[in-house]
Amino acid sequence: MNDKKLSTDSYKGVRDFYPADMAIQRYIFDTWAKTAESFGFERYDASILEPSDLYKAKGAENEEMVNEQTYTFTDRGEREVTLRPEMTPTVARMVAARRRELAFPLRWYSIPSLYRYERPQRGRLREFWQLNCDIFGGDTVAADIEMIALAYQIIIDFGAMPDMFTIKINSRKLMQEQITDKLINADLFPNYLRLMDRKNKISIGEFKLEEKKLLQDGIELTVSVNDEVNAILTGLENLGIKNAEFDPTITRGFNYYTGTVFEVFDTHPDNNRAMLGGGRYDNLTSMFEGEPVSGIGFGMGDVPMQNFLETHNLLEGKIKSAGTQVVIIPMTAEQNIFAQSVAMQIRQAGASVSTDIGTQKVDKKKARASERGSQYIIVVGENEVNSNQLTIKNLQTGEEKTGLIKEIISLI
Repeated sequence: MNDKKLSTDSYKGVRDFYPADMAIQRYIFDTWAKTAESFGFERYDASILEPSDLYKAKGAENEEMVNEQTYTFTDRGEREVTLRPEMTPTVARMVAARRRELAFPLRWYSIPSLYRYERPQRGRLREFWQLNCDIFGGDTVAADIEMIALAYQIIIDFGAMPDMFTIKINSRKLMQEQITDKLINADLFPNYLRLMDRKNKISIGEFKLEEKKLLQDGIELTVSVNDEVNAILTGLENLGIKNAEFDPTITRGFNYYTGTVFEVFDTHPDNNRAMLGGGRYDNLTSMFEGEPVSGIGFGMGDVPMQNFLETHNLLEGKIKSAGTQVVIIPMTAEQNIFAQSVAMQIRQAGASVSTDIGTQKVDKKKARASERGSQYIIVVGENEVNSNQLTIKNLQTGEEKTGLIKEIISLI
C-alpha cells in the first residue's frame, strides 16, 4: 500500500476559489455582465474544447502557439483537441455557422475560462477567465468607437476615475500603408509589428539596431495618425472619453487583426501594465465557408482586472458578504429539526436562511453569524419549540422582536 500523502497544492498556474475569493470574482463578473448588457450585448458561451485545427488555420505563428502554449491532446477517437486559449476563433466559428440566420450587427459577450501553458507571473496565469465582447457586421468606424467606449465604461463602472487608466490606439492598416514599402522585404511586416510591440520593453539602442535589420538603407521611419484613427479619437472625445491617445507601438499579438488595435493600460506606477486589448478582424470568418463577416472585439482578463482594482483600492466596500440573510441557531441537537422547519418556512417567503447545526456553544454560533455578515439570528430552544414564539435579533441594530413565525417573516 502506498502511504505517500497527497499535496494540498493546486496545479501550477491555476487558483482555488474559497468563498471570499469567489465573492470578488462574482463582483467582477457581475459588473462586466451588467455593463455589457447596458450596451445591448447578448451573452453566449461554448465548450472549452475545440479542434486544434481551429487555431492552426491562421498559419505557422498560430501553429507554434498551439504546439507550445496550449493544452492539446489526442482524444479516444484519435482527434486532436485543444483547451481554448482564446475565445475569438470560437465566436467566429459560431457566427460563420449561422450567418444566414443571424441579424447583423451582432453584439455578443461571454465570460469564458481559457487555458494557456505559459510561465505564471503577475497578471498572467495558465487558467483564467476573460470578458470577451465583439460586434459582428459593424463595418464602419462607429463600431470601433462603440467597442472602445464599452471598454472605457466597464472600468469606470468599477469606480475608477479616467486618470487611473489610458487607452492606446493604433491601426494595423495604417502601419501596413506607411511601413511596408520601407522594409527590405514586404514579408518582414509581421516581424516589424513584433518589434514595435517590444519597443517599450527594450532599450532605444536595441530597438534601433533591430529596426535597422528590417528597413531599407537610409530610412528613418515615423508613423503618423491617419484619418481613420483621427475619427476614432475624435468620436471618443465627443462621447466624453478624453484619456485615449495614438500609440504606434500597439500592434497586438495575433495576426488576424486587420485594422484598429487598442489596449488599456493602468497608469499606477505599481501596476503599469495592459489590462485589456482588442481590435478589428474583418477576415477571421473567412476560414469557414461563405462570405466573411467583419468583426471587432476585445478581451479583458479577470487577473489583471483584479490587480487593477486592488492597486487602486476599488474593492473596499464593494464585495457582498457570503453570509445568509437569516441564521437559525438551535441551542441543542434536539432542536435541529425544528430549526430547519423554521428555516424552510422563512426561505419559502423569499429570504436566504441557513441553520447552524454545528456543535459549538450558542455564543460562538452568534459570533460566527455576525462575522459572516448575516442580518438576523433566531435562537431556537425548548421554549420556542413548545410555544411556537420566536425571537428575531437584528445583528446590525441589536433590536429584538418576538412573535409567531408569520409575524417574524413579515419583519424580515
